[in-house]
Amino acid sequence: MAESQNIEWKESWRDEYLKWICGFANAQGGKIYIGTRDDGTIIGVKNSKKLLEDIPNKIQNKLGIVADVNLLTKDGLDYIEIVVSPWSFPVNYDGEYHYRSGNTKQLLRGNALTNFLMAKTGLKWDAATISNIGIDDLDKESFDIFRREALRSGRMSKEDLDIPNAGLLEKLDLVADGKLKRAGALCFYREPEKVIGGCYVKIGKFEGSELLYQDEVHGSLLIMADRVIDLIYLKYLKAAISYHKETRVETYPFARDAVREAVFNALIHCNWADNVPGADTN
Repeated sequence: MAESQNIEWKESWRDEYLKWICGFANAQGGKIYIGTRDDGTIIGVKNSKKLLEDIPNKIQNKLGIVADVNLLTKDGLDYIEIVVSPWSFPVNYDGEYHYRSGNTKQLLRGNALTNFLMAKTGLKWDAATISNIGIDDLDKESFDIFRREALRSGRMSKEDLDIPNAGLLEKLDLVADGKLKRAGALCFYREPEKVIGGCYVKIGKFEGSELLYQDEVHGSLLIMADRVIDLIYLKYLKAAISYHKETRVETYPFARDAVREAVFNALIHCNWADNVPGADTN
């Protein structure tokens, strides 16, 4: 029997096959056989008893689901059958959503991922919870920036902001069932590229179609916004110089508040699920 939409043959177990299990769970379910060639010929496994203990634990710990793991024997050779049922909720592997289509495993991104999550739960990509990053992993500087900007803009009062970080995340609706939502991680986790690879900003200076110079900015979305604004004024905009008596006056072509609003809006509305960096040009 050849591999198909619902069957995968593997000669030996590797932990990366948890991604295949994730894909089956997110699609129509399926079976993975360990100890077989690609054409289904049984070659057996030597460590079948250990696999019977390890595989179920790894599936539950890594994916949060349960799959039937069975020991089969043919012609004196032991091999493993993993039976994966389709699950009604999205199953992720370290924040990645895999899907079985035909006899291939696909990593869902962008609109495909959004449509998948909406179909499963009605949730958008950034509203889904993640299990590999917790509130204690979040960044103090990012919270400081948020409190400063929220207070400066008048969108929140000092009393609203004078609460622990966990309470602030609750108030911002960035946690669910004790788990951090992906939007919370992007905003407050210092290494959001561990959540989605393209979560950083490119900023460049162009003359016509020619790129003169560029920079990359990394960090949480709040840190990136702060750094990009500073970088624009330090490197990318030229100020007109005038003097008021003995005082030097620098006048930039755009008000800082307007630039700040533009940068925050650009980052907020960037479709990070596409795994493509945010870009700013000048």
